[in-house]
Amino acid sequence: MLMMAGRGGATKLASSMMLVARCFSTATARGMLVKEAVHAKAMGCQGDVVRGNVGEFVVRGSVFGLRHGSTASFSEKDQQQNVRPVAEGGGVDKEEKEETVSYWGVPPSRVSKEDGTEWKWNCFRPWETYSADLSIDLTKHHAPVTSLDKMAYWTVKTLRWPTDLFFQRRYGCRAMMLETVAAVPGMVAGMLLHCRSLRRFEHSGGWIKALLEEAENERMHLMTFMEVSNPRWYERALVFTVQGVFFNAYFLGYLISPKFAHRMVGYLEEEAIHSYTEFLEEVDRGNIKNVPAPAIAIDYWRLPPNSTLRDVVVVVRADEAHHRDVNHFASDIHYQGHELKEAPAPLGYH
Repeated sequence: MLMMAGRGGATKLASSMMLVARCFSTATARGMLVKEAVHAKAMGCQGDVVRGNVGEFVVRGSVFGLRHGSTASFSEKDQQQNVRPVAEGGGVDKEEKEETVSYWGVPPSRVSKEDGTEWKWNCFRPWETYSADLSIDLTKHHAPVTSLDKMAYWTVKTLRWPTDLFFQRRYGCRAMMLETVAAVPGMVAGMLLHCRSLRRFEHSGGWIKALLEEAENERMHLMTFMEVSNPRWYERALVFTVQGVFFNAYFLGYLISPKFAHRMVGYLEEEAIHSYTEFLEEVDRGNIKNVPAPAIAIDYWRLPPNSTLRDVVVVVRADEAHHRDVNHFASDIHYQGHELKEAPAPLGYH
Protein backbone atom coordinates (compact mmCIF):
# COMPACT_ATOMS: atom_id res chain seq x y z
CA MET A 1 0.00 0.00 0.00
CA LEU A 2 2.77 2.41 0.91
CA MET A 3 4.51 1.60 -2.36
CA MET A 4 1.30 2.27 -4.32
CA ALA A 5 0.72 5.53 -2.47
CA GLY A 6 4.27 6.56 -3.20
CA ARG A 7 3.79 5.81 -6.86
CA GLY A 8 0.53 7.77 -6.91
CA GLY A 9 2.19 10.77 -5.28
CA ALA A 10 5.04 10.61 -7.75
CA THR A 11 2.57 10.49 -10.62
CA LYS A 12 0.75 13.58 -9.30
CA LEU A 13 4.06 15.40 -8.79
CA ALA A 14 5.16 14.57 -12.35
CA SER A 15 1.82 15.79 -13.71
CA SER A 16 2.15 19.03 -11.78
CA MET A 17 5.66 19.58 -13.13
CA MET A 18 4.46 18.96 -16.69
CA LEU A 19 1.64 21.48 -16.18
CA VAL A 20 4.05 24.13 -14.90
CA ALA A 21 6.41 23.50 -17.79
CA ARG A 22 3.54 23.81 -20.23
CA CYS A 23 2.26 27.01 -18.66
CA PHE A 24 5.65 28.68 -19.10
CA SER A 25 6.43 27.40 -22.59
CA THR A 26 7.00 29.96 -25.32
CA ALA A 27 4.40 28.32 -27.52
CA THR A 28 1.67 29.03 -24.95
CA ALA A 29 2.81 32.50 -23.98
CA ARG A 30 3.33 33.50 -27.58
CA GLY A 31 -0.37 33.75 -28.11
CA MET A 32 -1.13 35.74 -25.00
CA LEU A 33 -1.44 39.15 -26.62
CA VAL A 34 -4.31 41.34 -25.54
CA LYS A 35 -6.14 43.66 -27.89
CA GLU A 36 -6.25 47.07 -26.32
CA ALA A 37 -6.23 50.76 -27.23
CA VAL A 38 -3.05 52.65 -26.53
CA HIS A 39 -3.24 56.43 -26.15
CA ALA A 40 -0.49 58.74 -27.35
CA LYS A 41 -0.07 62.22 -28.73
CA ALA A 42 0.18 62.89 -32.44
CA MET A 43 -1.01 65.12 -35.24
CA GLY A 44 -3.03 64.24 -38.30
CA CYS A 45 -3.51 60.45 -38.18
CA GLN A 46 -6.45 58.21 -39.07
CA GLY A 47 -7.16 54.62 -40.05
CA ASP A 48 -5.64 52.46 -37.37
CA VAL A 49 -4.93 55.71 -35.59
CA VAL A 50 -8.21 57.25 -34.36
CA ARG A 51 -8.19 61.00 -33.92
CA GLY A 52 -9.31 62.66 -30.72
CA ASN A 53 -10.48 66.22 -30.05
CA VAL A 54 -7.12 67.92 -29.51
CA GLY A 55 -4.60 66.06 -31.64
CA GLU A 56 -5.05 62.89 -29.60
CA PHE A 57 -4.97 59.56 -31.33
CA VAL A 58 -5.41 55.94 -30.45
CA VAL A 59 -3.20 53.26 -31.94
CA ARG A 60 -5.16 50.02 -32.04
CA GLY A 61 -3.19 46.83 -31.78
CA SER A 62 -1.75 44.23 -29.47
CA VAL A 63 -0.02 45.59 -26.41
CA PHE A 64 2.47 43.91 -24.14
CA GLY A 65 1.08 40.54 -23.13
CA LEU A 66 1.78 39.11 -19.72
CA ARG A 67 3.52 35.81 -19.18
CA HIS A 68 0.73 34.06 -17.34
CA GLY A 69 1.25 31.11 -15.05
CA SER A 70 -2.02 29.58 -16.24
CA THR A 71 -4.12 29.51 -19.40
CA ALA A 72 -7.33 29.25 -17.38
CA SER A 73 -7.92 33.02 -17.64
CA PHE A 74 -8.30 32.76 -21.42
CA SER A 75 -11.35 31.22 -23.04
CA GLU A 76 -10.98 28.80 -25.94
CA LYS A 77 -12.25 31.43 -28.32
CA ASP A 78 -9.62 33.97 -27.19
CA GLN A 79 -6.85 31.44 -27.56
CA GLN A 80 -8.01 30.47 -31.04
CA GLN A 81 -8.03 34.14 -32.11
CA ASN A 82 -4.71 35.11 -30.57
CA VAL A 83 -2.46 32.07 -30.93
CA ARG A 84 -0.73 32.03 -34.29
CA PRO A 85 0.45 28.77 -35.88
CA VAL A 86 4.08 28.02 -35.09
CA ALA A 87 6.22 25.87 -37.35
CA GLU A 88 8.78 23.34 -36.21
CA GLY A 89 11.85 24.82 -34.58
CA GLY A 90 9.92 27.81 -33.20
CA GLY A 91 9.56 29.50 -36.60
CA VAL A 92 6.46 31.03 -38.11
CA ASP A 93 4.35 29.44 -40.83
CA LYS A 94 4.83 30.74 -44.36
CA GLU A 95 1.55 32.62 -44.23
CA GLU A 96 2.67 34.50 -41.10
CA LYS A 97 6.09 35.67 -42.31
CA GLU A 98 4.93 39.25 -42.76
CA GLU A 99 5.00 39.95 -39.01
CA THR A 100 7.51 38.87 -36.42
CA VAL A 101 5.78 36.89 -33.65
CA SER A 102 7.23 37.04 -30.16
CA TYR A 103 5.90 35.85 -26.84
CA TRP A 104 7.30 39.06 -25.33
CA GLY A 105 4.22 40.74 -26.72
CA VAL A 106 5.92 43.64 -28.55
CA PRO A 107 3.30 44.57 -31.16
CA PRO A 108 3.95 45.85 -34.68
CA SER A 109 2.64 49.41 -34.74
CA ARG A 110 0.27 50.41 -37.52
CA VAL A 111 -0.01 54.11 -38.21
CA SER A 112 -1.88 55.82 -41.03
CA LYS A 113 -1.62 59.25 -42.60
CA GLU A 114 -4.41 61.82 -42.61
CA ASP A 115 -5.73 60.57 -45.94
CA GLY A 116 -5.96 57.01 -44.60
CA THR A 117 -2.94 55.65 -46.49
CA GLU A 118 -0.43 53.57 -44.61
CA TRP A 119 2.51 55.31 -42.94
CA LYS A 120 5.49 53.57 -44.47
CA TRP A 121 8.41 55.04 -42.52
CA ASN A 122 9.78 53.16 -39.54
CA CYS A 123 12.58 55.67 -38.89
CA PHE A 124 10.17 58.42 -37.83
CA ARG A 125 6.48 58.80 -37.00
CA PRO A 126 3.87 61.44 -37.93
CA TRP A 127 4.18 63.18 -34.57
CA GLU A 128 7.90 63.71 -35.23
CA THR A 129 7.32 65.61 -38.48
CA TYR A 130 7.21 69.40 -38.65
CA SER A 131 7.05 72.39 -40.97
CA ALA A 132 10.38 74.19 -41.15
CA ASP A 133 10.55 77.81 -39.99
CA LEU A 134 11.70 79.58 -43.13
CA SER A 135 11.62 83.04 -41.54
CA ILE A 136 14.91 82.52 -39.70
CA ASP A 137 17.72 84.95 -40.47
CA LEU A 138 20.24 83.17 -42.69
CA THR A 139 22.83 85.97 -42.60
CA LYS A 140 23.62 85.95 -38.86
CA HIS A 141 27.29 85.43 -38.08
CA HIS A 142 29.26 85.22 -34.85
CA ALA A 143 32.36 87.36 -35.25
CA PRO A 144 35.34 85.55 -33.70
CA VAL A 145 36.84 87.59 -30.86
CA THR A 146 38.64 85.28 -28.45
CA SER A 147 41.54 83.03 -29.39
CA LEU A 148 39.32 79.95 -29.08
CA ASP A 149 36.72 81.52 -31.39
CA LYS A 150 39.38 82.30 -33.97
CA MET A 151 40.76 78.78 -33.71
CA ALA A 152 37.29 77.31 -34.24
CA TYR A 153 36.60 79.67 -37.16
CA TRP A 154 39.81 78.93 -39.03
CA THR A 155 39.54 75.21 -38.35
CA VAL A 156 36.22 75.17 -40.22
CA LYS A 157 37.57 77.40 -43.01
CA THR A 158 40.54 75.07 -43.42
CA LEU A 159 38.27 72.04 -43.65
CA ARG A 160 36.17 73.72 -46.34
CA TRP A 161 39.08 74.06 -48.77
CA PRO A 162 39.63 70.32 -49.49
CA THR A 163 35.84 69.85 -49.65
CA ASP A 164 35.56 72.51 -52.38
CA LEU A 165 38.47 70.96 -54.24
CA PHE A 166 37.08 67.41 -54.08
CA PHE A 167 33.39 67.95 -54.84
CA GLN A 168 33.53 71.22 -56.81
CA ARG A 169 30.01 71.70 -58.28
CA ARG A 170 28.64 68.27 -57.40
CA TYR A 171 26.36 69.64 -54.69
CA GLY A 172 24.26 66.51 -54.24
CA CYS A 173 27.25 64.42 -53.16
CA ARG A 174 28.67 67.42 -51.33
CA ALA A 175 25.51 67.64 -49.24
CA MET A 176 25.72 63.91 -48.57
CA MET A 177 29.29 64.24 -47.27
CA LEU A 178 28.41 67.34 -45.25
CA GLU A 179 25.57 65.56 -43.45
CA THR A 180 27.71 62.53 -42.55
CA VAL A 181 29.93 64.96 -40.63
CA ALA A 182 27.23 67.32 -39.32
CA ALA A 183 25.32 64.45 -37.67
CA VAL A 184 28.29 63.55 -35.46
CA PRO A 185 28.64 66.52 -33.01
CA GLY A 186 25.11 66.32 -31.60
CA MET A 187 25.46 62.60 -30.93
CA VAL A 188 28.92 62.97 -29.32
CA ALA A 189 27.91 65.94 -27.16
CA GLY A 190 24.63 64.29 -26.14
CA MET A 191 26.44 61.07 -25.23
CA LEU A 192 29.02 62.89 -23.09
CA LEU A 193 26.33 64.93 -21.32
CA HIS A 194 24.37 61.73 -20.77
CA CYS A 195 27.35 60.06 -19.09
CA ARG A 196 28.03 63.18 -17.04
CA SER A 197 24.42 63.28 -15.87
CA LEU A 198 24.73 59.66 -14.72
CA ARG A 199 28.02 60.24 -12.91
CA ARG A 200 26.83 63.36 -11.11
CA PHE A 201 23.25 62.22 -10.43
CA GLU A 202 21.90 65.43 -11.95
CA HIS A 203 19.59 66.64 -14.70
CA SER A 204 20.89 68.04 -17.98
CA GLY A 205 18.36 70.83 -18.42
CA GLY A 206 17.03 69.08 -21.52
CA TRP A 207 20.29 69.47 -23.42
CA ILE A 208 20.81 65.74 -23.93
CA LYS A 209 17.54 65.48 -25.81
CA ALA A 210 18.13 68.72 -27.71
CA LEU A 211 21.53 67.61 -28.98
CA LEU A 212 20.30 64.13 -29.92
CA GLU A 213 17.40 65.77 -31.78
CA GLU A 214 19.97 67.76 -33.74
CA ALA A 215 21.92 64.61 -34.61
CA GLU A 216 18.74 62.83 -35.74
CA ASN A 217 17.68 65.82 -37.83
CA GLU A 218 21.05 65.87 -39.60
CA ARG A 219 20.77 62.13 -40.22
CA MET A 220 17.39 62.67 -41.85
CA HIS A 221 19.05 65.21 -44.15
CA LEU A 222 21.44 62.45 -45.20
CA MET A 223 18.62 59.94 -45.75
CA THR A 224 16.92 62.53 -47.98
CA PHE A 225 19.92 63.34 -50.15
CA MET A 226 20.67 59.65 -50.59
CA GLU A 227 17.45 59.58 -52.65
CA VAL A 228 18.71 62.18 -55.13
CA SER A 229 22.44 61.42 -55.34
CA ASN A 230 24.39 58.27 -56.02
CA PRO A 231 27.76 58.40 -54.22
CA ARG A 232 30.64 56.59 -55.87
CA TRP A 233 32.61 53.86 -54.16
CA TYR A 234 35.54 56.13 -53.28
CA GLU A 235 33.16 58.71 -51.83
CA ARG A 236 31.69 56.05 -49.56
CA ALA A 237 35.23 55.10 -48.54
CA LEU A 238 35.93 58.75 -47.83
CA VAL A 239 32.91 58.86 -45.53
CA PHE A 240 34.38 56.02 -43.46
CA THR A 241 37.68 57.83 -43.14
CA VAL A 242 36.31 61.31 -42.43
CA GLN A 243 33.74 60.07 -39.93
CA GLY A 244 36.31 58.02 -38.04
CA VAL A 245 38.73 60.92 -37.78
CA PHE A 246 36.11 63.57 -37.03
CA PHE A 247 34.27 61.53 -34.39
CA ASN A 248 37.40 60.94 -32.32
CA ALA A 249 38.71 64.47 -32.82
CA TYR A 250 35.41 66.03 -31.77
CA PHE A 251 35.14 63.64 -28.82
CA LEU A 252 38.52 64.77 -27.49
CA GLY A 253 37.76 68.41 -28.31
CA TYR A 254 34.51 68.33 -26.36
CA LEU A 255 36.20 66.74 -23.36
CA ILE A 256 38.86 69.46 -23.37
CA SER A 257 36.67 72.49 -24.14
CA PRO A 258 32.91 72.28 -24.76
CA LYS A 259 32.76 75.99 -25.58
CA PHE A 260 35.30 75.50 -28.38
CA ALA A 261 33.47 72.41 -29.66
CA HIS A 262 30.06 74.13 -29.81
CA ARG A 263 31.56 77.25 -31.38
CA MET A 264 33.19 75.16 -34.10
CA VAL A 265 29.86 73.46 -34.87
CA GLY A 266 28.23 76.90 -35.03
CA TYR A 267 30.74 77.94 -37.71
CA LEU A 268 30.32 74.58 -39.45
CA GLU A 269 26.59 75.28 -39.71
CA GLU A 270 27.30 78.73 -41.12
CA GLU A 271 29.33 77.09 -43.87
CA ALA A 272 26.48 74.64 -44.45
CA ILE A 273 24.10 77.55 -45.01
CA HIS A 274 26.54 78.99 -47.54
CA SER A 275 26.86 75.63 -49.34
CA TYR A 276 23.10 75.14 -49.58
CA THR A 277 22.69 78.69 -50.89
CA GLU A 278 25.13 77.84 -53.69
CA PHE A 279 23.16 74.61 -54.24
CA LEU A 280 19.97 76.67 -54.74
CA GLU A 281 21.72 79.03 -57.16
CA GLU A 282 22.80 76.08 -59.32
CA VAL A 283 19.23 74.74 -59.33
CA ASP A 284 17.86 78.16 -60.31
CA ARG A 285 20.37 78.44 -63.17
CA GLY A 286 19.29 75.03 -64.47
CA ASN A 287 22.69 73.42 -63.89
CA ILE A 288 21.08 70.96 -61.48
CA LYS A 289 17.78 69.36 -62.48
CA ASN A 290 14.94 70.35 -60.19
CA VAL A 291 13.57 66.82 -59.76
CA PRO A 292 10.50 65.98 -57.65
CA ALA A 293 11.14 65.88 -53.91
CA PRO A 294 11.72 62.43 -52.40
CA ALA A 295 8.72 60.94 -50.59
CA ILE A 296 10.63 60.82 -47.31
CA ALA A 297 11.22 64.59 -47.49
CA ILE A 298 7.56 65.34 -48.22
CA ASP A 299 6.44 63.39 -45.17
CA TYR A 300 9.22 64.54 -42.80
CA TRP A 301 8.88 68.29 -43.47
CA ARG A 302 5.13 68.16 -44.32
CA LEU A 303 5.79 69.54 -47.79
CA PRO A 304 3.10 69.79 -50.49
CA PRO A 305 2.86 66.69 -52.71
CA ASN A 306 4.18 68.60 -55.75
CA SER A 307 7.34 69.81 -53.99
CA THR A 308 10.68 69.71 -55.77
CA LEU A 309 14.35 69.37 -54.89
CA ARG A 310 14.55 73.14 -54.51
CA ASP A 311 11.91 73.07 -51.77
CA VAL A 312 13.87 70.36 -49.97
CA VAL A 313 17.12 72.35 -50.06
CA VAL A 314 15.29 75.41 -48.69
CA VAL A 315 13.98 73.57 -45.61
CA VAL A 316 17.31 71.82 -45.03
CA ARG A 317 19.07 75.19 -45.11
CA ALA A 318 16.59 76.51 -42.53
CA ASP A 319 17.37 73.52 -40.30
CA GLU A 320 21.08 74.31 -40.52
CA ALA A 321 20.41 77.91 -39.48
CA HIS A 322 18.62 76.66 -36.36
CA HIS A 323 21.51 74.32 -35.54
CA ARG A 324 23.86 77.31 -35.95
CA ASP A 325 21.90 79.27 -33.35
CA VAL A 326 21.73 76.38 -30.88
CA ASN A 327 25.47 75.71 -30.93
CA HIS A 328 26.53 79.35 -30.73
CA PHE A 329 24.08 79.72 -27.83
CA ALA A 330 25.58 76.68 -26.08
CA SER A 331 29.08 78.10 -26.52
CA ASP A 332 27.98 81.47 -25.10
CA ILE A 333 26.63 79.72 -22.01
CA HIS A 334 30.05 78.17 -21.37
CA TYR A 335 31.82 81.46 -22.09
CA GLN A 336 29.72 83.16 -19.41
CA GLY A 337 30.93 80.63 -16.84
CA HIS A 338 27.73 78.57 -16.65
CA GLU A 339 26.86 74.98 -17.39
CA LEU A 340 24.35 74.00 -20.07
CA LYS A 341 21.92 72.62 -17.48
CA GLU A 342 21.49 76.14 -16.04
CA ALA A 343 19.81 77.34 -19.25
CA PRO A 344 16.68 75.66 -20.62
CA ALA A 345 17.49 73.69 -23.75
CA PRO A 346 15.81 74.83 -27.00
CA LEU A 347 13.84 71.62 -27.47
CA GLY A 348 11.91 71.41 -30.73
CA TYR A 349 13.72 74.46 -32.12
CA HIS A 350 13.21 74.00 -35.87
